[in-house]
Amino acid sequence: MSLLDIFNDDAFSLTSLTATINNQPYKPGRIGELGLFTESGINTTSAMVESKNGELHLLPTSQRGAPALQARGGKRQVRSFVIPHIPYDSTILADEVRNVRAFGSESALEGVRTVVNQSLSDMNTNHEVTLEHLRLGALKGLILDADGSTVIYDLFHEFGVTQQTHTYKFSDATTDVRIQCVKLRRKVDDALGAQPYSGLRAFCGADFYDGLLAHDYVKDAYHRYQDSALLRNDPKGGFNFGDIFWEEYRGQVDGIPFIPVNEAYVIPEGTGIFRTWFASADFVETVNTIGLPRYAKQRVMDFEKGVQIHTQSNPLPICLKPRAVIRCKMS
Repeated sequence: MSLLDIFNDDAFSLTSLTATINNQPYKPGRIGELGLFTESGINTTSAMVESKNGELHLLPTSQRGAPALQARGGKRQVRSFVIPHIPYDSTILADEVRNVRAFGSESALEGVRTVVNQSLSDMNTNHEVTLEHLRLGALKGLILDADGSTVIYDLFHEFGVTQQTHTYKFSDATTDVRIQCVKLRRKVDDALGAQPYSGLRAFCGADFYDGLLAHDYVKDAYHRYQDSALLRNDPKGGFNFGDIFWEEYRGQVDGIPFIPVNEAYVIPEGTGIFRTWFASADFVETVNTIGLPRYAKQRVMDFEKGVQIHTQSNPLPICLKPRAVIRCKMS
């Protein structure tokens, strides 16, 4: 079987490759691991989002000519968010699959499939890191591109609300850290209104986390109430204090931490305010279909020197109530 015949096999069709990349072993970042974002696909390349009093709602699609969703009172604004398009290509040269054969098998098809799957696995990992970066941006209210400076969406600007902040004075030994946690919780409650939540979680930069651990009030509290559990155990996995679960977020790319070392972000859990919408790929075969997390397709290169593997993802992570996430600073 020639190389071109192999790549013409159904195993390397859009459907098969897309299924393969979406079924890769999941290697999420911390945000993905916690399952904070509810995922769903949409059949358009933009999401219509309605805002009222700083709260966002996704508007459903409908058939052309069908009755529109009726807004009910209040001052509302509707905005269209274009779904970011993230293509990522790789090349498999003919020499890389020359005479390749799966271990214990005489099938050239299986051997080439192994090479392609490894390429898809590597590409999928980069897509996952990118999605983690975008989701952290949604948590912080400022969704940035891969360069870390180009703004895709500033949620506070888009919806005319201001970010809530809170400062912890770790440099002052007399600071009542627990009372500061209570004050922070009130800010979350104010942003959520009557909406319930299951708890609060803080993603901390390294210096902020160390400052919290080292503060006398925190250490004394654990001495008195938890039999020094914090001092005896390794706190890297996080700990509860002031009805907030604190953990150090260690994700970074090119040496730049996703969360600044002297900051933390406190988020409400169990609210459903964090969403990720996936648009479909820009292929003829996928027009007007419900979006999947990732797509993959291949084509033979010029002069048949190899095969180009094209992958893409079209995600929009968003926070429906950006004021409910509190940006913490240390002094």
